[in-house]
Amino acid sequence: METDAERRAAANGWPFNQERARMGRRAPLSAGAQKAPKERESRLSGVTFDAGGLIALDRNDRRVLALVARAAERAMRITIPATALAQAMRSPARQARLSRLIRQSSTDLMALDGPDATAVGLLLAKTGTADVVDAHVVICARRAGQALVTSDAADLRRIAPDLEFLVV
Repeated sequence: METDAERRAAANGWPFNQERARMGRRAPLSAGAQKAPKERESRLSGVTFDAGGLIALDRNDRRVLALVARAAERAMRITIPATALAQAMRSPARQARLSRLIRQSSTDLMALDGPDATAVGLLLAKTGTADVVDAHVVICARRAGQALVTSDAADLRRIAPDLEFLVV
């Protein structure tokens, strides 16, 4: 049976080494693989959150909090599709972290307008899928040239295998 650590390591493209896996550490990477995160980071303009990423933020997931802090340090943009926000937002008064994130000047809240709705429909037809929210998240991430923060990369990979995913 695959553990949670193995799933996350595989989703992020990291090797999993059971003997060396420790809480908070990754297994050692080869020399070529160690350069990839820095190169990847330098070409990203920010991150796009799907509902799973927003829910992880709301639940005080340290990885997501660190990601948001790192984005702020590096003046990177955070994109939140309104459709993903609708899935995650239930009680703004109790969801302080999420409410604060959407009010930040570095956060772009992207509505599902006419042109995006058409692009979403075309993407769904092309991929044979039906999740409007996932397709809108992909459209927003591609447009912004950003990695996608998600808790379920499998569904999104069917729609956009070319995107970079940060699984939380």
